[in-house]
Amino acid sequence: MQDVIIYLGPSLPVNEAEKILPATYRPPVRRVDLLEAIHIKPRIVGIIDGVFFEDAAVGHREVLEVIKAGITVVGASSMGALRASELYPFGMIGVGEVFRMYKEGIIESDDEVALMCDPTTHTAFSEALVNVRVTLTHGVTSGFLSKEETEKIIETGKKLWYPDRSWTRILTDSIPDTKRRDEIKAWLVVNAIDQKREDAKVALMHIRDILS
Repeated sequence: MQDVIIYLGPSLPVNEAEKILPATYRPPVRRVDLLEAIHIKPRIVGIIDGVFFEDAAVGHREVLEVIKAGITVVGASSMGALRASELYPFGMIGVGEVFRMYKEGIIESDDEVALMCDPTTHTAFSEALVNVRVTLTHGVTSGFLSKEETEKIIETGKKLWYPDRSWTRILTDSIPDTKRRDEIKAWLVVNAIDQKREDAKVALMHIRDILS
């Protein structure tokens, strides 16, 4: 019996994940994938990444069936955080900042965590809006960014189709002053926060603690 099955994609490279938690790693979860997990009967299923708009997303009923089968389900970072925010009253465990943001209604749309990636390598080609939000919050807290700048940047990001979101595109469309735009780009090199990546690590450590 496999103890842990983790559905992982662009949020964290598998080779890094394996250093935190030895497990069976599978690509981002799709509709009906969890039905196979029920037959395998692992102790824990971890949902980090999943498909969104290009294919059928994992359904709420599927997650509930896994829980009903006595399997612990942990969600974080991306699709996992979204489903956990909807299903934690029914036993799904949510961890991490993105989960908290969904749970508390700070973010609501699926496309806050969606991005475009290579279907084979899972290399991300766009930036998740939730990462933009967290980074901007840090920018305001540290005094580098003004509230007005962050509001303009977020509004611009929200208007873009999720595969088109990148820091370069968002800043080009939202910050007309080229000098200030270059200052922000230079600041991002050191200060950009990949919250989805951090939450994926937290989820793996949480599962590791459950197993210990």
